[in-house]
Amino acid sequence: MSISDLLPHRFSITAYIVLALFLSLPILPAGAVETGAGPVAPKNERHHGGAKSDCGSCHTGDKALPDPGEVSYCRQCHEKGPPVAGEPLALNTIESSRGVSKDGDDAGMHGPALYEETKFGAKPGEMVRIPAGSFLMGSNERLADESPEYTETLKAYWIDRYEVTNLQYKAFIDATGHRSPSHFRNRTYPDGKVDHPVTFVSWYDARDYCAWAGKRLPTEEEWEKAARGADGRTYPWGNDFDITRANTPVRWAALKRQGDTSPIGAFPSGASPYGLEDMSGNVWEWTESWYLPHPGNKQPSENYGEIYKVLKGGSWWDCSFYKCGISAPSYNRSFFNPHVRNSSFGFRCARDDAAAGTTASELIQGENTH
Repeated sequence: MSISDLLPHRFSITAYIVLALFLSLPILPAGAVETGAGPVAPKNERHHGGAKSDCGSCHTGDKALPDPGEVSYCRQCHEKGPPVAGEPLALNTIESSRGVSKDGDDAGMHGPALYEETKFGAKPGEMVRIPAGSFLMGSNERLADESPEYTETLKAYWIDRYEVTNLQYKAFIDATGHRSPSHFRNRTYPDGKVDHPVTFVSWYDARDYCAWAGKRLPTEEEWEKAARGADGRTYPWGNDFDITRANTPVRWAALKRQGDTSPIGAFPSGASPYGLEDMSGNVWEWTESWYLPHPGNKQPSENYGEIYKVLKGGSWWDCSFYKCGISAPSYNRSFFNPHVRNSSFGFRCARDDAAAGTTASELIQGENTH
């Protein structure tokens, strides 16, 4: 198996080499933020800080400015949305974000980043029932593999409210003898990260945990419905990006801090319509699904097929250096060889609606959450 087998098609040859060396310890350009597909320079080397207002002098022809109001993901970096020719571009800041908290929390994050006593326990996490029905999947706004937007219909199912934590995963490896993640020491997680999502897990590790817990991995379709609801919203909380609602690279850049995972449930204002948390940011989440084109997609790709597994949700890590694209929207797709493990990959589990052994104390009705 070559390193190219472990990486998705959006990576350049240079990025293959760099990531092969640093797959377990990402190194980012200083000051870089996740603003779109392709590498980005630090803020003080780009014109997007407001220093250049004549946008039309560069954005012409194929690089024309997007239509204001149509491209919601521009708001990840520009609070007023897509740029307008002749107007300076204002980057988001914590102060300018619409969802800034007034109760003293850390830029939207509730509670401390590190603590020793778990708030969620070692048992497999609580689940939410997602009712049967149709929803909008995909998008016509961005990348070819996200299109076309179409209506998908699913049976009812259950899915974890939160990502699987370090402590919960430790219970699994202690019970089964399964290998521990590479950032564990003496088969236990780092100090203070008891309730952080487990990382450095492959698709196979995630599958095995879910099976041990009497569950399974969600399909890509199940994951996306749970994240965006039935109204086709862009983010779990709505259509406007807000750096205080999720653990994303844009938030870390605004804070001028080094990024990291956060405890599960630390951004309750970013919950999905069904009450699921951390469906945008924190860690990418493995799904059961192979990377295949959406129904009706006419753009071929040599990467489609039973080669790579789909991950959803984006993460804390700024992967724009590797041309990953903007990851916060619920319809965003990433795909990797199922053997890959790194510091921004985790998972949550799902379960069929009629699965045996479920009890009222374990499960919560999603349609009654909000």
